[in-house]
Amino acid sequence: FPLFEQASSNLIEIATNLHEAVNLPLKEREVLFQKIDTLEQKGEDITRQTNLELSRNFITPFDREDIHSLIKAVDNVADYMHSAASKMRLYQVEKITKSIRKLTEINLEACQLIAVGIKELKEMNHKSIKETCKKINKLESKADSVFDKAVADIFENENDAKNIIKYKEVLSALESASDKCKSVSNVMEQISVKHS
Repeated sequence: FPLFEQASSNLIEIATNLHEAVNLPLKEREVLFQKIDTLEQKGEDITRQTNLELSRNFITPFDREDIHSLIKAVDNVADYMHSAASKMRLYQVEKITKSIRKLTEINLEACQLIAVGIKELKEMNHKSIKETCKKINKLESKADSVFDKAVADIFENENDAKNIIKYKEVLSALESASDKCKSVSNVMEQISVKHS
């Protein structure tokens, strides 16, 4: 559980830095992007550590495959947020759209809920886990509609093909991060159901 908690607070840090970065001018984002690189690496280390513990420990708080699925799902969220940051940096995305801001905000909220869910798993508070997962799933649906609308807007209002590709790549990574938050929520629900 300490490792799950470290992994989820690391997610919140990545999401917070990403959300702050999209609210800054291009030149000031680099510091936050470097922080995200470091945090993503830290996430990989936590995942590796968790898998090591799995191979060492005989008694686990819940099924081994569930532990593996949960840490992998959390790691996937970090990977996609890191990917979004890398793309913004790589493509020098100057103008940050409202949709990009909205998606980073949704992801931050979902990551905070993941941390809540993980704390509730420790107590096996089934009702709260279910509520938390419901909220994460709702956020994921919201992210889908923000993404669809944003892509439609780009095709409608952007004439430069290069910009269309840049924005679509960044939006896709952010939307995938919210999909991965939903995957974490699914794993948490499965664990809860098994133990109820």
